[in-house]
Amino acid sequence: MTLEIKVPPLPESVTDATLVGWHKKTGESVVRDENLVDLETDKVVLEVPAPASGTLLRIVAEDGATVEAGDVLAILEEGEAAAAVPAPEKAEEKPVEPAPKQSSGPVKTSPAVRRLLDEHDLDATMVTGTGKDGRLTKADVMAFLKADDTSNVTPGDPTPAVAGEVVTPGIERTEQRVPMTRLRARIAERLVEAQQTAAMLTTFNEVDLTEVMALRSRYRDAFEKKHGVRLGFMSFFTMAAVEALKKFPVVNASVEGTDIVYHNYYDIGIAVSSDRGLMVPVIRDVDQMSFAEFEAELNAVAKRAQDGTISMEDLTGGTFTITNGGIFGSMMSTPILNQPQSAILGMHNIQQRPMVIDGEIVARPMMYLAVTYDHRIIDGKEAVQFLVTIKEQLEDPSRLLLQV
Repeated sequence: MTLEIKVPPLPESVTDATLVGWHKKTGESVVRDENLVDLETDKVVLEVPAPASGTLLRIVAEDGATVEAGDVLAILEEGEAAAAVPAPEKAEEKPVEPAPKQSSGPVKTSPAVRRLLDEHDLDATMVTGTGKDGRLTKADVMAFLKADDTSNVTPGDPTPAVAGEVVTPGIERTEQRVPMTRLRARIAERLVEAQQTAAMLTTFNEVDLTEVMALRSRYRDAFEKKHGVRLGFMSFFTMAAVEALKKFPVVNASVEGTDIVYHNYYDIGIAVSSDRGLMVPVIRDVDQMSFAEFEAELNAVAKRAQDGTISMEDLTGGTFTITNGGIFGSMMSTPILNQPQSAILGMHNIQQRPMVIDGEIVARPMMYLAVTYDHRIIDGKEAVQFLVTIKEQLEDPSRLLLQV
């Protein structure tokens, strides 16, 4: 019995998807629920599992194809006996080469890494992963390719060109044209839209994190032992932001046409860097969470973003966003709005700086804060006072407990 493997229903507002890559070839046997192919939308990568065990008879949609919900991707011959069906096309035999060293278990890869492996016809077990738990990263694959190219060059010979590069003889000047992924194209579209739509303005302040760091250092081990999660800086900043949003509701609002929509809930987007680009998963009802609950949920959504298993629901909604460029060493920046939200908080690097405290110069751990806001609905006074409120909460963390 033959079965059609079709594009599953796509998330709301998504009309089509790009076929990133097949994990099986025509004639290969498959197991029920095994991931056969990755589909990339504007936001997430969808995995299409096998509806039954059998043999992949024919691939209808090739890599790079644009598909819509319900389109046929491949034909599957159901049943164990189908595994004996030979592939329609037999690959040309090649001399047997020593097999690469196998790992003790399956190599963990993200969809972006799997696509890179497929493009260069590599097996994941050939590359040593340096990521967490042995996970392969794009840097691992690129380093392997570079080392492999170098080992195949005879001294005195010109360096061979990588596919897609334009090389001038005798001069090591190369160019490579790579199409944007759907996610990157969507990010570009939204950023341009934000600049063309909102009247964005940024205000800055600085915060002394002495008390937060002391509190975190004092209770970090006990917190992790009791709750099973680490006590990070993000929970302090998020809880401080929520208290400031309660005080200035317009910063938690959004614009729809000529209306201002005020939200009585606090769904906070946290910008996360992944192999596919910047994502902003949303943590909902943060005002009802404890520090431990927030840290656990943040770890969960960040892991899904890194693994490529994050859902469209994780990325939709949100009333306010926080981005932390400090983890990459940024000292100051002007974050861009995540529409239709009206404001975004930018965190930066913590650095010891000389400060005058009670008439004396002392070294303090300081961070610059930035709030970009939509001047159409938020006045400068409100934006400045909003940022000052966050500063006050962080410089005296007991305010977070007392909510004052």
